[in-house]
Parts: sequence; structure tokens; C-alpha cells
Amino acid sequence: MSRRCQITGKGVLTGNNVSHANNKSRRRFLPNLQETTLISDILGASVRMRLSTDGIRTVEHNGGLDSFLLGTPNRKLPTEAQVIKRRILRVQERKAAQTA
Repeated sequence: MSRRCQITGKGVLTGNNVSHANNKSRRRFLPNLQETTLISDILGASVRMRLSTDGIRTVEHNGGLDSFLLGTPNRKLPTEAQVIKRRILRVQERKAAQTA
């Protein structure tokens, strides 16, 4: 499983540990990823995702998973999020066809 947020795309960064004597050794800065379950009202199901804490805040700020994905252009979403967005759009189309 990759260390990458499925919403924001944040991943591992690299840099240096710098000692008091100015010795440098390589290190990795890992994103704060959390395994979260988000509820999709349109799908009527919960979706498990591995998100950074910043990604969780972004989704909640935008009114939940459905409204965040539908309001975000595909070019700004990672592929995992685009798959969920397509599922949401398909269910929306089915519901619209049933009511029409």
C-alpha cells in the first residue's frame, strides 16, 4: 500500500537530518495518513480510504465525500478518487432515469 493520500495526492518527501555539527543524513518525511471510512449518501454505502489529515479536513469542509468529489475537476483528483466519482455519477444517472 502506497504512502499517498487518495484525495490530495500528498506523498512522501525526502530531505536531510542536520545535526548540530552540520552533518547531514538523508531522511523521509511521511504524510500523516489515516485509514478512514467516509459515508457516501448517493451510493448509500461507506467507502474506506487512506487519507491525510489535511484531506479529511478538506472533504469535511466541502460538505462530505459526494459534494467534494462532484465539485472537484477530474484533473485535480487522483485515480482512486476518480473511480469513486464515476461510481457516484453512475448511481446519480440511474436515479435520474428512474424518476423520469
